[in-house]
Order: sequence, then structure tokens, then C-alpha cells
Amino acid sequence: MGIVELGDENFSLVLSGGGALGISHLGVLYDMEQKDLSPSEIIGTSMGGIIGACLAIGMHEKQIHERLKSFAAVSKWIKFTLGGNSIVDSARIERIFDSIFGDRMMSDVKIPLKIIVANLTTGDKRVFGAGDKVMIKDVILATMAIPGIFKEKIIEGKIYGDGFLCENLGLNECSYHNILAVDAIGYNSFAKEMPDSIFKTFNIVEMLERSIRLLMYNQTKQILDGVDKNILLLEPNTSNYKTFHFHKVDKIRELGIGLI
Repeated sequence: MGIVELGDENFSLVLSGGGALGISHLGVLYDMEQKDLSPSEIIGTSMGGIIGACLAIGMHEKQIHERLKSFAAVSKWIKFTLGGNSIVDSARIERIFDSIFGDRMMSDVKIPLKIIVANLTTGDKRVFGAGDKVMIKDVILATMAIPGIFKEKIIEGKIYGDGFLCENLGLNECSYHNILAVDAIGYNSFAKEMPDSIFKTFNIVEMLERSIRLLMYNQTKQILDGVDKNILLLEPNTSNYKTFHFHKVDKIRELGIGLI
């Protein structure tokens, strides 16, 4: 399937997780606006869920871009905590999401929205959509809650965390045969050489991030093998950036431009 077919048919837009790498989704949204392409539904995980939710409530790419710049100054939203199961207190980031989504429910969108989270007790995947009487901001806080980093989110008495643990690229949740999928942790997210710094700590961090990317990449490959639909898969070249590079919003956004 190519861009021509997208323009003529209903299609699902699937946006992956990937931390700051997911900002590359913005470049794809920019191209979509230039080509007057609008999805019939949006499926998002983690950062893809955040950006997808913004699009679903009617925000334009430029508006989302400006709001994501509030993530650039990490000190504005990260506050470290000594208690609980995470190292980051989410109170500040909760205020950012409250300013964007307010009390909107999952059904209060212009484009149908599905967001993937993981049940941290059972390991099961949970997909929140229009049929759930839950606020968007609460689901967003769940889908981005990397265990140990961000505080887990309790919704309807159940404990949820980052959706990448179950399905980083939500292809299984698409209602339409035609799919535009953007994977920030795809084949083009890997550096071609192993880390070789004189500082062992740097190498360890690099290898840990590479390992997590490999887990998500292989998870997506298995899902792709089992999906019998028309998929236009875009994989921005995010190999030179890290999942925590929120301060490089503009440069990472550019990685998604020109892919369609």
C-alpha cells in the first residue's frame, strides 16, 4: 500500500512508543497535513499514545509540537522521589497533561482513539478506547509509566504501566484493513557499531538501551508476521538519538518529515 491508497481509503494510524524518539511522529503528522490525510482511527503506545491523543482531540501538528517543547526542559516535569516504586514523581507531568486534556474522556475525541497499556499485576495487555469511562490524561499517564522510572497508574482498581511491555506498535488493534504505522524503534533505530567509550558506565547505559530497543523491535517483527493487512510501515532513522533526548525536540521531529 502506498500514499495514493491512503488518500482514497479509511486507514488506521498506529504510533509506537520510544520515549523521546517518538517525537519523530510529529514529522509524519506534518506530512499528513500537507497531503490532507486524516486517519479514521488512532492507536498509540507510550509517546505514540500521547501524540495520538493530542491529534485525536483536534490539535494540529504545530500545536502538538509546541506543547511537546514543554518536555524539553526536563527540570520542569521531573522531580525525583525516594519513596514508592519509581524514581520520578509524576506530579509535574500530570499538570502538563491536565492543561492539554482537562477532564476529557476517552470518548471525547474527534478521531476514535485507542491507547495500549500493560497490567503490571497480570502482564496482560489492556486497550482503552471510547467504550471506557476513563479520562484521557489518566490513560496517558499509564501508557508512559515505564516501570521503575515513572509511577504506575491505578485505573478502576487495576495497576497499569507502559504499553511497550505488551505491544509497542499496536497493529493488532487496527479496525481497518489499511494501516499507516510509524515505528520509532524500528530497523533504523539501531547504531551500526557497538559502544566503545573509555567510560565503562557510558557503555553499560548504551548497551541497556540497545537491549530494550531490540526487545521492542523483535516484538514488533513477530506481530508484523501475523497481521494480514495492508501496512505502510515508516521507520524514522532515530539511531543517533536516545530515548531520553527530550531536549532535542526539533531535530527528532525532522526525522519523520519526508517519509510519506
